[in-house]
Amino acid sequence: MKLHDLSLSGNCHKVRLFLSLIGKPVECLPVNLLAGEHKQPAFRAINPRGQIPVLEDGEFRLEDSQAILVYLAQRYATEWYPQDAETQGRIASWLSFAANEVQHGPATLRLGKLFGRPIDESLAQARAASALRTLERHLAQHAWLAQTGAPTIADVAVYPNVALGGDGGLDLQVYPSLQAWFGRIRALPGYVGMPGL
Repeated sequence: MKLHDLSLSGNCHKVRLFLSLIGKPVECLPVNLLAGEHKQPAFRAINPRGQIPVLEDGEFRLEDSQAILVYLAQRYATEWYPQDAETQGRIASWLSFAANEVQHGPATLRLGKLFGRPIDESLAQARAASALRTLERHLAQHAWLAQTGAPTIADVAVYPNVALGGDGGLDLQVYPSLQAWFGRIRALPGYVGMPGL
């Protein structure tokens, strides 16, 4: 299994983290985003979107971190993606939250601060504050996002870009339920961090 990867990417870390949690080895192939490697023809032949991560599992290739998590769980670790419709619906909702509210809030702030990308900082801050309040309210009542007795790919999808929020100037210490959830994730067997975590 191979992962086209950037060590500082929260979205790539979702995949590396999940593979480690389920004990699946992967060969990480660094992609130099700062040099624009992801927009060159050689990489576009791998992913026409010009984005990372991209997973290669034998002959099968898949992009997008949320889609990769669904694939890996369905194929190798269904306990992380329970098969009942209600839980799968809740997981899908949190995967969407990761791709929207978290990506356009905490992750965008981090992109601006850490990588100097131009962003609408006030809009990203408002979105981040809303996302963090939503998570804090939910986690005050539930140990895991999908409301099961165990973590799911929903937790893996949301965790990195939220936990890296400090890189974007967010004060995460004011959210006790969020901090407790971070602790539960970091205590999972097989947990791996990344720069910033």
